[in-house]
Amino acid sequence: MTESDNNFTTTTLTRLGGKKSGEQSDSITVEEPLEIRLGYTDPIKGKTHKSLSITMRTPGDDINLVCGFLYSESIIRHVEDIASIDDDTDNVIRVELKDDISFDQLRLERHFYTTSSCGVCGKASLDALSTSGFDVLLDNSFSISRQNLFQLSDRLRQKQSLFELTGGCHGVATFNSNGDIVTVAEDVGRHNAMDKLVGSMLRARLLPMQDMGIIVSGRASFELMQKALAAGCPMLAAVGAPSSLAIELAQEFNIALVGFLKQSTCNIYHLPSGHIGLA
Repeated sequence: MTESDNNFTTTTLTRLGGKKSGEQSDSITVEEPLEIRLGYTDPIKGKTHKSLSITMRTPGDDINLVCGFLYSESIIRHVEDIASIDDDTDNVIRVELKDDISFDQLRLERHFYTTSSCGVCGKASLDALSTSGFDVLLDNSFSISRQNLFQLSDRLRQKQSLFELTGGCHGVATFNSNGDIVTVAEDVGRHNAMDKLVGSMLRARLLPMQDMGIIVSGRASFELMQKALAAGCPMLAAVGAPSSLAIELAQEFNIALVGFLKQSTCNIYHLPSGHIGLA
């Protein structure tokens, strides 16, 4: 590696074949660990500090990432639940919750859903969301036309500046009913990109979502659907495929789910009846 920036670095490589064979430079997405350390008041032990999570992420928007993570895991419900957040140390974020904030502390002892092979059955996963306070979106009235929907994937790609440079990161974005991309986040990890997006909306006091959907540059996994649900998102559109559990979650909580979104085609896996104008 040679010179480095915050979220990308430059390396020298040798390309074989094609018109540009030989030694050349290339931009690479940075991947570094981020540790989240949480301070909170235990009813028995008093003030307690724990290392909550270590995730491999692309540096940048770390505060948003941590806020989005804490929100989607039901540790905080409002940005005001945080007394202080410190990012002075490289690759470590320290969060202090206000003394009166309570949450399910057993979540600190359990492994968060991070892979499709977590060993938890679909029914148990959906039940866990229900018991965590996530509600069915009964008033899902978000609407977008077919024409605007088909423009989303290209518009997202145009906003992915880090992907344009490196070709090595995921992108997520909010969009409105006109098909406008509103807010974009990028990261080497798709779940981190979603946390950055949700965290930015939380800090802007824009949650829960009602009049915007979310588009993801890859597949729609259970974890991304869970984070969209936590944000109150009425619609998730994916450039790639959804997982079976993501479809079940969309059906269970009444979230519109679109996959394989391209310029003129898509697959609709769940559509709240009479609400979203894709006809």
